[in-house]
Amino acid sequence: MITRRSAAEIATMRRAGRVVAEVLGLVEGELRPGVSTAHLDRIAEEHIRKAGGTPSFKGYYGFPSSLCISIDREVVHGIPGDRTIADGQVVSIDAGAIIDGYHGDAARTFIVGEVPPEVRDLVATTRLALEAGIAAAIPGNRIWDISAAVEDVALPRGYGVVRPYVGHGIGTAMHEEPQVPNYRTKARGIELAPGICLAIEPMFTLGSADVETLADGWTVVTHDGSVAAHFEDSIAVTENGPEVLTRL
Repeated sequence: MITRRSAAEIATMRRAGRVVAEVLGLVEGELRPGVSTAHLDRIAEEHIRKAGGTPSFKGYYGFPSSLCISIDREVVHGIPGDRTIADGQVVSIDAGAIIDGYHGDAARTFIVGEVPPEVRDLVATTRLALEAGIAAAIPGNRIWDISAAVEDVALPRGYGVVRPYVGHGIGTAMHEEPQVPNYRTKARGIELAPGICLAIEPMFTLGSADVETLADGWTVVTHDGSVAAHFEDSIAVTENGPEVLTRL
């Protein structure tokens, strides 16, 4: 079922999204060589709870942390812990918060120190793909239009477009219908209308799009070891176009 949210519901989601945006800003400020991923997770959870929220991820199907922290070849769902950030790494941070029963969900990929130009381009292009997907989320368009807009950013550069993990509806659950692929499908999907809320999240790689899950049961990595990037925002479709809910 596709749920169209009321103005009051979207206002609550905007509050949740603001907390998520604040968390991503806090983590970016702490992100430097030598910092443990556990420290980043700790400050994120503290901020979410001080804001009156609950971390969306912690306990979700048994996930142990408040952030997903994925490094280099890790695409999504990396678990924070004892390992520390090193110079030259690409670090994807995915954060979620629940405020008064409604979710915000967003991700950013950060570069720590110096990386090869092709890695920097991957990160920048994945962010551009997010912007393209958001711009396509207008009334009258369909999910396919978002998917095509994202894919069209990746294809000219030969990037792998990860397929098993896609964007999604969001609201009182973190993952709702509809799914929002980052690639064209045969089905055009639902028609977008005001009140529909989505999390759009391109995931590109420098090599093959094939991925696998590590023995921890969570961390998704590229099969060929190539670097990955991941960006995400939660948005509401409005009569005037998309409203991004997870930015300050």
